[in-house]
Amino acid sequence: MTQPPLSRQIQLLEGFLGAQLFDRSNRSVRLTPAGRAFLHDARRILRQAEQATLAVRQVSAGEAGSIAIGFTAAGAYSMLDTLLATARASVPGVEIVLREMVTRDQLEALGASGLDLALVRPPVTDADLTYRPAVREQLVAALPVGHPLATAADDGEPLDIRAFDRQEVLMYSPVEARYFHELLISVFRAAGITPVFSQYLSQVHSILALVNGGWGVALVPETAALLRYAGVVFRPVRLTAPAPVELTLALAYHSDNPALSALLEHL
Repeated sequence: MTQPPLSRQIQLLEGFLGAQLFDRSNRSVRLTPAGRAFLHDARRILRQAEQATLAVRQVSAGEAGSIAIGFTAAGAYSMLDTLLATARASVPGVEIVLREMVTRDQLEALGASGLDLALVRPPVTDADLTYRPAVREQLVAALPVGHPLATAADDGEPLDIRAFDRQEVLMYSPVEARYFHELLISVFRAAGITPVFSQYLSQVHSILALVNGGWGVALVPETAALLRYAGVVFRPVRLTAPAPVELTLALAYHSDNPALSALLEHL
């Protein structure tokens, strides 16, 4: 820009602001106190505009923003660490927001845009949600130390599921832990046995705490053995029919979160 139009733009700016920005003489031009204050703010505004432009580009490319992930307590043992490690490596600039919720609440939150991604138990039947199988693992027996079914744990042989007949079994809630409740009912029915359900609980760690206290025996996902209880022995179980524990990744079918798309490409 040549000098005359530059001077004209400065005069227009001073007129708009109602303040003189420069002291002018034949020998020099220098900022007034008002000019120095305005220069500081002007530079800050330009930096913010540049940052906003960069942020928009990063969010659009899936390099920034946030992903809200729901998970069940039991799902955290088998899949959450892998998910978080992948997110840290593939989308390091994205904020990960974690929310522990039962499957029912996660599916509702997905439908209401309260979650971007959920680790849930099947089935996922909502037509507005899409899902991908994530983990399959086996059921294992959790037994109190000193229990007759635990004394043979050192022989390496799986425990026959029929040994649970007439045993006091810590059972999953038919409401808060519906998936595990129905899974165990099918396991016991297939084996033709009738355990005695002493308590109904919703969380695996709560069940293990009661096993640790000698309140009964339980069937839990094999990754639950990562929770160390001094008074609990874990044994593999031989079932009469296959009954793997499944975990599913679910998300809204029309999700428009670029950060989520970037994560799923690496997951």
